[in-house]
Amino acid sequence: MDIFERIKHNPGPLGQFADYGEGYYIFPRLEGPIGPRMKFQGKEVIFWSANDYLGLCNHPDVKKADADAAAEYGMFYPMGARAMSGETEQHLQLEKELAEFVKKDAAYLLNFGYQGMVSTIDALVSRNDVIVYDVDSHACIVDGVRLHAGKRFTYRHNDIESLEKNLKRAQKVTEETGGGILVITEGVFGMRGQQGKLKEICALKGKYSFRLLVDDAHGFGTLGETGAGAGEEQGCQDQIDVYFSTFAKSMAGFGAFLAGDKDIIRYLKFNLRSQIFAKSLTMPMVIGGLKRLELLRTRPEIKAKLWENVDKLQNGLRKIGYNLGNTNTCVTPVFIEGSPVEATLLVKELREDYGIFTSVVAYPVIPKGMILLRLIPTASHTDAEINETLAAFDSIFTKLSSGYYKEAEARLLKEQNLEFKPI
Repeated sequence: MDIFERIKHNPGPLGQFADYGEGYYIFPRLEGPIGPRMKFQGKEVIFWSANDYLGLCNHPDVKKADADAAAEYGMFYPMGARAMSGETEQHLQLEKELAEFVKKDAAYLLNFGYQGMVSTIDALVSRNDVIVYDVDSHACIVDGVRLHAGKRFTYRHNDIESLEKNLKRAQKVTEETGGGILVITEGVFGMRGQQGKLKEICALKGKYSFRLLVDDAHGFGTLGETGAGAGEEQGCQDQIDVYFSTFAKSMAGFGAFLAGDKDIIRYLKFNLRSQIFAKSLTMPMVIGGLKRLELLRTRPEIKAKLWENVDKLQNGLRKIGYNLGNTNTCVTPVFIEGSPVEATLLVKELREDYGIFTSVVAYPVIPKGMILLRLIPTASHTDAEINETLAAFDSIFTKLSSGYYKEAEARLLKEQNLEFKPI
């Protein structure tokens, strides 16, 4: 079969909803400055889908730092890849301060989180090594693992017994190959909102020989006494061998970084293909990153306000009767029983009738058979916005419980002659 013909007949689990949902549920277009209130299709909505945890997107000090750097250097400086012509004192300064903040020897800047994680996994392991990773890991981890020419095993989500079983399997393989074991998990699982069981994983180091790579994109800036992340929160930051986080969440920007032992970070600096063969992180983001990190260090009241809002929203949703799973982070998942179409109809009502913007999440972003609405509280949300949101969710709770949206789905599919494959 011709490749394009196959694609047309099998658009993928999300692609099948393109005609139904593009521009509204998938690839929605929001307008205005990023914040608790934005415009969607000409109407103001309370926005719960930005990962701007600390509300730094529109912080005046951050905007000034970004603007001043852009005015002085432009948006393209420095020219070229870091290894060729893109090294600056500011890059080195940001790396030094990031390493100190997350309590590691050294750090290395990355252009983007997704490609950075993929490339980090590729650089750390050889074909003789074995990767053991949480089955619910983010797509950047899954895609990095796919590049691995050796063995890889998944363990059940946050299941230490399953992890140990797979460590035994990995140990047998490495006894034959002479390789090592890399365990990969997340500090915070960005959809379910659970912290990875880092402390329990680290405890297994006394029994098995492995190195630990942690993606802490959602933990950095939000967890731990100083905001250094899930490892600090759980008291095992020193046992994380390679710490990774992105700037796209608490730092309200783009880029990412790795931190760890200075020799390992130096090795990655000289072997990370996504950085060796890519342009250096631009100066506005580097200088802006220094300002953002300064605020993380010196303004603890911002994180305190974030958690005040998290507790109000999550406690309120649970009081109404919603299932939030066992999130113990800022990520607020509302688990929905039903189909993706039922969830979209519920979301449409929230947006159109109540002015509440939240997102539907389904496979392949999360495991099959699971549907959730994900809300991301930020330090910028007000009590009034939280109360208005809770009132809206309270209003639709009876409908959700009674099967109203299931009946609405049946009518929709019949009236519009739609048919979707189960996902």
